[in-house]
Amino acid sequence: MKQRNAKFEIGQVVRHRVFPFRGVIFDVDPEYANTEEWWNAIPPEIRPSKDQPFYHLFAENDDTEYVAYVSEQNLVSDESDRPIRHPQVSALFKKETVGHYKPKATYQH
Repeated sequence: MKQRNAKFEIGQVVRHRVFPFRGVIFDVDPEYANTEEWWNAIPPEIRPSKDQPFYHLFAENDDTEYVAYVSEQNLVSDESDRPIRHPQVSALFKKETVGHYKPKATYQH
């Protein structure tokens, strides 16, 4: 099995390379781990490879806040230092440095 190292980390602020949204990473999958239905809903011409890390984001655009699932190839670091307004960010993270939030507590199953 090929080892995959994630480029981004939990608490990092990122933005989408193409679409106008940004967010804070709250989980990472080493490769695609969503449904086939979700995968097939992505137009083939922009569908990323499944063989890369995928990130769960507390995301926002100009209109709303939501949870996003994004491939590593479609993310870039956001160093704007603008706060993230998604309500779950302030509930689970505290601001650390430009482009990063730190988890408030560690939860285990």
